[in-house]
Amino acid sequence: MNVTDTSVQDFLETVEPNRIEDIKKLLEIGEKLTGKKPKMWGSIVGFGSLHYVYKTGHQGDMPEFGFANRKQALTLYVSYDLEAIEELKDLGKYKIGKSCLYIKKLDDVNLEVLETVILKGLKETENYDFITDNEA
Repeated sequence: MNVTDTSVQDFLETVEPNRIEDIKKLLEIGEKLTGKKPKMWGSIVGFGSLHYVYKTGHQGDMPEFGFANRKQALTLYVSYDLEAIEELKDLGKYKIGKSCLYIKKLDDVNLEVLETVILKGLKETENYDFITDNEA
């Protein structure tokens, strides 16, 4: 995955009116928690970057934290092991995939808990041996 030339402002102009406030809030949260400006990684809004190399030799780059505006839900790319984050029990209404957190709208979740979950995901990357470079 690579950073694209699309600007976050251009992305914002494509967001449906009923989602724009949630997207702006996620931009605010991402910048606050990472200390980094958002960039577009294809259709994903990402903050920071890290490089990974799996034992298979597959490697690439990805944001430290990211989210996407998908048709069914807001998709947050938070952690490799979401089920291990016990604060999820207090988050509210959500679904999880392998490493994605799906939220229909931010009103469905406790934002303080969401920030804790994101911070735990950010911290988690420091402990993975396949992360070879974490942007300073």
